[in-house]
Amino acid sequence: MTKELGAFRTIGELSKELNIKPHILRYWEDQFAVLAPLKRAGSRRHYRPEDVEIVKTINRLLNEEGYTIKGARKFLASRRRRPEMVEDAPQPGSVPVSSAEPEPDYRGPIIAELKSIRDRLSHALDHA
Repeated sequence: MTKELGAFRTIGELSKELNIKPHILRYWEDQFAVLAPLKRAGSRRHYRPEDVEIVKTINRLLNEEGYTIKGARKFLASRRRRPEMVEDAPQPGSVPVSSAEPEPDYRGPIIAELKSIRDRLSHALDHA
């Protein structure tokens, strides 16, 4: 039996639904101020629909997009300052392509410089 979309979830239900262990959810509560489920008698957590969306976003940022906890915190904090919802976070591969003038490509000189540094380090190690 599944709950309605707007229903509150216990930590166990959310854990099963998203395949995230309960201790990870509790850790995320400590690390992310935006994640604050309701706590009822006996400190039982009840996640509101907006908490569930925040957990989904944190999970995506950390486990799919490779953000650090610090980076995910910054991302979520920037979303709180804006009127958009957390679920408006960019999805992988959804960065819009600008039709404006293309940015100059600085990679060539940077790669050449990095190769030069690599060669100098290699030479120094060979003669050490």
